Amino acid sequence: MTAPAPKKVVLAYSGGLDTSIILKWLQTEYGCEVVTFTADLGQGEELEPARAKAELLGIKASNIHIEDLREEFVRDFVFPMFRANALYEGLYLLGTSIARPLIAKRLAEIAAETGADAVAHGATGKGNDQVRFELGVAALNPALKVIAPWRLWDLTSRTKLLEFAEANQIPIAKDKRGEAPFSVDANLLHTSSEGKVLENPAEEPPAYVYQRTVDPEEAPDQAEVVEIGFERGDAVSIDGERMSPATILTRLNEIGGRHGVGRLDLVENRFVGMKSRGVYETPGGTILLEAHRGIEQITLDAGAGHLKDSIMPRYAELIYNGFWFSPEREMLQALIDKSQEHVSGTVRVKLYKGSARTVARWSDQSLYSEKHVTFEEDAGAYDQKDAEGFIRLNALRLRLVAVRNARAKG
Repeated sequence: MTAPAPKKVVLAYSGGLDTSIILKWLQTEYGCEVVTFTADLGQGEELEPARAKAELLGIKASNIHIEDLREEFVRDFVFPMFRANALYEGLYLLGTSIARPLIAKRLAEIAAETGADAVAHGATGKGNDQVRFELGVAALNPALKVIAPWRLWDLTSRTKLLEFAEANQIPIAKDKRGEAPFSVDANLLHTSSEGKVLENPAEEPPAYVYQRTVDPEEAPDQAEVVEIGFERGDAVSIDGERMSPATILTRLNEIGGRHGVGRLDLVENRFVGMKSRGVYETPGGTILLEAHRGIEQITLDAGAGHLKDSIMPRYAELIYNGFWFSPEREMLQALIDKSQEHVSGTVRVKLYKGSARTVARWSDQSLYSEKHVTFEEDAGAYDQKDAEGFIRLNALRLRLVAVRNARAKG
C-alpha cells in the first residue's frame, strides 16, 4: 500500500541550488505546501537571499522561517560537548555533527507550530547527516514523516539537477554550471570541506580550500596570549571581559584564525560504513579545548578526570552518529556535568604559527598543592616514608604472580 503524500512539509532550506531544487521537487512531486526553515548557526553568509529565493519559488512570507540560533547553538550544544573534551577518533571536534541535532529540533518544533505532517532535508544517501537529521526527528516527534529526496528522486547527476532547475525557472548562479571543486559546510564552530579535489587522500589539500585560517607558515612571527575564564566548565570571559557563549566562540575564531590554529586533514570512518576525507578548520574550538583541559588539570580530581577520559570516545561517537537525543548520551552528559561543578578559573593560552598551548592556569577551586609537590622543604606536609607501604601493597599481587610463575617453571 502506497503511503499517502504529505500535505505540508518543513524543509531545511539553505537557499542554495540543491535545496531550491528540493523545494520545487516537493511541490511538483507531492503537490504539498512547503514551509522553509533556514538556520543562522554562524556560517558567515547573508541569509536574507534565502528569503527572496523562497518567495520567488512561491513560498508565502508566513511560511518562511529564518532564525538566528547562534547563542542556542553554542550554549546548549557546543558548550555541553566541550565539557566532555569530545574528539571523534581522537582528532575531530565534531563541528558538523553537533549542529545537526539543533536543526532537527527546530524542524520538529516548526512542524508542530505550523501543523506540518512531514519534514525534509537535503542530505545525500552516502553521508552521516541524513542519519543525524532523521534520528533527531524520530526522538522528538516520531509521528513526522521524513522525506529525503536524494534517496527518492532520479536527479542523480549535476546535469540532471541543472536541467530540472532550468525547466522550473530556478535561478542558477553562474559558478554552479560547472561542478564545484569541493563541498563546504560551515557554522560558528568550524568549516568542513570535502569532495572533488579532496577525494584523493594521497594529495595535499590546495591552499584555497582553507577559508577561516591563515597558513601557519604565514602567521605572525610574534606569539599572542589569550586568557579564558571558566565557570563550571564553560568559558565565560576572554581577557577578563565577560561575553555570551556565541561571542566568545566568535572572538576565539578571529584570534585563532590569524595564527593558523585549528587545521585538520582527516580520513574518518562514516557511520554508514565508508571512509571519507575531510579538511576542517576549528580555530576557536581548538583554543577552547586546550583551555578547558588546562583548567581541568588543576580543578578535576584524578579519578573523575580519568573516568571522563575513558567515556569520552563513546560520548563523541554518539554525537558523530546522530544520537544526541538518545538516553545514553543524556546519561553520560549528567555524569560529565557533575564533574564540572568545580571547573572554574582562568587559563592562559599562547598562540603561535598553528599551535595553541596552555602556559598558565589558576583557580580558587584548585586541587594543586605546591607545599605537597615541592622539591624544597615541605614543612611536614608529606611524609615520604608513607610511600614504602603504598608501594608494598601495590606490589603484592605482582609478587604473588612472580612466585606462581617461578613455581610453574620449576
